[in-house]
Amino acid sequence: MSLPKFVIGMVFALAILVAWSYFDGASLSTTVLRVIGCAVLIQIGYFLLVYVMIARSAPTSADRARDAERGLGAEKASEGEKLSARRSVH
Repeated sequence: MSLPKFVIGMVFALAILVAWSYFDGASLSTTVLRVIGCAVLIQIGYFLLVYVMIARSAPTSADRARDAERGLGAEKASEGEKLSARRSVH
């Protein structure tokens, strides 16, 4: 689910919660507490959903290429060779 769809859905859910609280006769402070609690719960659910989707996703071709490249670089270095990010200008 994209972020704009999520935000629109959350706003509608909170609007329904406010209407329910109004018709239930709840005080303003109770309504505000219900809205804050519901918003936090929805945010936590969205975060967990995105986290699970990322955790379950298969590695992309770029991830596999990077891992293969790292593996090749490790084999080419000799045992006594010093590895450094600096390059000589000469």
